[in-house]
Amino acid sequence: MHSENRRGKRVKNIRTVSGKKKPYSLELLVEKVKSAKKAKGLSDGTIWLYQHAFNLLGEFLQSDDVRKLNIDVCRDFATWLLNDRIKFDGHKYKKEADKTRGLSPRTANDVIKTLRTAFRFLLTEELIESNPFESVENIKQHEKVIEVLTVDELKALLNTPDQRNYADFRDYVIMNVLIDTMARINEVLSLKISDVDLTNRTITLRPEMVKTRKGRFLNISKLTARLLRELLTEVAEFESEYIFLANYGEPLAPNHFRHRLAKYAKVAGIKKKVHPHLFRHTAATLFLENGGDIRSLQIILGHSDLRMTMKYTHLSRKAITTQHEQFSALNLITDKLNKLRKIKR
Repeated sequence: MHSENRRGKRVKNIRTVSGKKKPYSLELLVEKVKSAKKAKGLSDGTIWLYQHAFNLLGEFLQSDDVRKLNIDVCRDFATWLLNDRIKFDGHKYKKEADKTRGLSPRTANDVIKTLRTAFRFLLTEELIESNPFESVENIKQHEKVIEVLTVDELKALLNTPDQRNYADFRDYVIMNVLIDTMARINEVLSLKISDVDLTNRTITLRPEMVKTRKGRFLNISKLTARLLRELLTEVAEFESEYIFLANYGEPLAPNHFRHRLAKYAKVAGIKKKVHPHLFRHTAATLFLENGGDIRSLQIILGHSDLRMTMKYTHLSRKAITTQHEQFSALNLITDKLNKLRKIKR
């Protein structure tokens, strides 16, 4: 009778859930973290950071067992990141000369911070008994000096693309948009035709495009609006919803633009390392030097914390000098009719 009941039916011999993944498996735990972060709507880039941090931890431990972690092991892991882990290891586009030993303090801190946050979540979910990264101190790091382009260097860079060529003209428009909006390169290259209002000269950054997942509106100048209108005419034949396209009609990849930008910088004779984010740094600094206020700059840049924006005040010495001359308290107690008397020597 038993054999009759199962005739013609699939027989299950292999377990659906593998018994190999234990509750203390790093592989299992990172999937829990990623699933929760995806549910919160975090970007693919942020999700990747969690996976990357767990990969590095597994590489150091040479094990998938989270029970091997304690405060001392986590501190040893931080030391390993700083001194022994090969930078860009396995990166197929990096030269061997770039693959040096030891990550930067900032990168190592980012990994530790990511793991601290992940294990804090796992502890809240009662998937682990303690957070071994909670007491790991941040590595001391020198404040990075943000480099910016001069106005002359910006002009030289913008004069390099041959605007008679489609790809060069597209790159020229991208550079103008980056300078005008101070947006990030991923935000700009993700723009769709529907995101741009050329009549009112505004750009909408959708939440899914933005690093902080908070959308915002950006104003553009008449020049930028005109350039975008011209580019839209050029790309109409591709029938794409995106604006910035490769010459075969697909959305332009950020790394593709980075490589082309580096070539323009070389032709322009600029010795600094030119990358897309340099436009953001430069435009923000010039905004302050021309009298823009820090609060407005914060809104334009999309910073959730004013302290992130404050770093540009360190760059803008000209703005500080101007503000001091204009608002010094000494101006209230002295005037041209009451100058300090010159003393003959």
